[in-house]
Amino acid sequence: MLEVADIFRLHGPEYRQKFRARMLPSHLRAMQDIEQCRTAALGGQVYFCHQCQTERYSYHSCKNRHCPKCQNEQANEWLAEQQSLLLPVPHFLVTFTLPDELRAIARSHQKTIYNLLFRASAQALQQLAQDPRFVGGRIGMVGVLHTWTRQLLYHPHVHYIVPGGGLSTNGRWVSSRAHFLVHVKPLSRIFRAKFRDELKKTALFAQVPARVWQQDWVVHSEPVGSGLSAFKYLAPYIFRVAISNHRLVCFKDGRVTFKYKESATDQVKSCIVTAQEFIRRFLQHVLPPRFIKVRYYGLLSPKHRHLLHQARQQLLSTAGAKVQSQNLKTAPQPLRCPLCRGPLTLRSPLTPRGRAP
Repeated sequence: MLEVADIFRLHGPEYRQKFRARMLPSHLRAMQDIEQCRTAALGGQVYFCHQCQTERYSYHSCKNRHCPKCQNEQANEWLAEQQSLLLPVPHFLVTFTLPDELRAIARSHQKTIYNLLFRASAQALQQLAQDPRFVGGRIGMVGVLHTWTRQLLYHPHVHYIVPGGGLSTNGRWVSSRAHFLVHVKPLSRIFRAKFRDELKKTALFAQVPARVWQQDWVVHSEPVGSGLSAFKYLAPYIFRVAISNHRLVCFKDGRVTFKYKESATDQVKSCIVTAQEFIRRFLQHVLPPRFIKVRYYGLLSPKHRHLLHQARQQLLSTAGAKVQSQNLKTAPQPLRCPLCRGPLTLRSPLTPRGRAP
C-alpha cells in the first residue's frame, strides 16, 4: 500500500536541500518522524509464531500527531472521554472560516492567528447565543481547528459542536429550537468585529487590506443530531491528518495522484501534483509545537463542569430522558500472525537505530 512516508523518503531529501533555510523546525521534525515511523530506525520487538514457525517484526510508531499511521487509533479513546459532556438535546455544528485575504498572514504567523480565530469565534457565538431571540443563556462548545481542504489547500477554519440550549442567568435550562441555533449573518459580523479588535493589538493589523473588514465572512450552522452522534462527527476532524494513506492512488515519475470527494457534487475525483508540491501542501498543515487544536468553552469548559451537571440534572428531571452512554473503548486485540492468525509470542526487543520513539 502506498504511504505518505514513501513519498517523504524518496523526495524529502531533495525538498529539504532546496528549502531547509525557510523550513520551520516543526516541519523538519514531522518529515523525519513520518519517514522513520514503524521502521527499524525507531526500534521495536521481534515476535514468534509457534504455529507456523515464523518471526514477525513490529516496529515502534513515531507518535507524531501529523503522521497518517499514528492518528487512526485515538478517536475511540477521545470519544469515551467525552461521555461526561453528553446532554439529551439536539446538537449543532457551527463553522467559522478565515477569509482568503488573511491566509497568507495566518500561514506565516500560525500560532497568533489560530489563537485569534478561536478567541473571536468562541466569543461571537457565546455573545449571540445570550440573546433571548435565540437561546437566551450560557451555551457550551467544543471546537477543533481544521486547516485543509480535500485537495490539501490551505483553508483555516474552526468547527464547533454546540448543544442546543444553555443556562439562563437564574440557572434555568433554556432550549434552542430543534433545527436552529442562531442567525449566521449577525454571527458573521460579530466574529469579524471581534477578530479585527483582537488583531489591532498586534503588529499584523497593518498588513491586512481594509476591504477585509467590509466584506462578509463565512459562518455556517447546521443541526447534527444527538450528543453522541455529534461527537462522533467531530472526532475525525480531531484525529485526521491532512491526508490519509488510503487516499493515495499512484506515485510515479515524481508525481502523486490522490483522490478526494468534491463537496458540490459529492463525486470522487483525482488530483495530480508533483512530489515537491505534495510535500509543500502537506507541511503547511503541520501545527505549531504544543498548539492546542481542541478547545472547550462555556458549559463544556473544565471550570464550568458543575454548571453542565446542573443543566443535565434539569434535563433528566423535566423530560425523563437518559443521556446516551456507550462504552466506546475497544479492548486491545492480541497480536496474531499475519500468515496463520496464530498468537504471537514476544521473543526480543529491537534496539532503535535513530531517535527513540
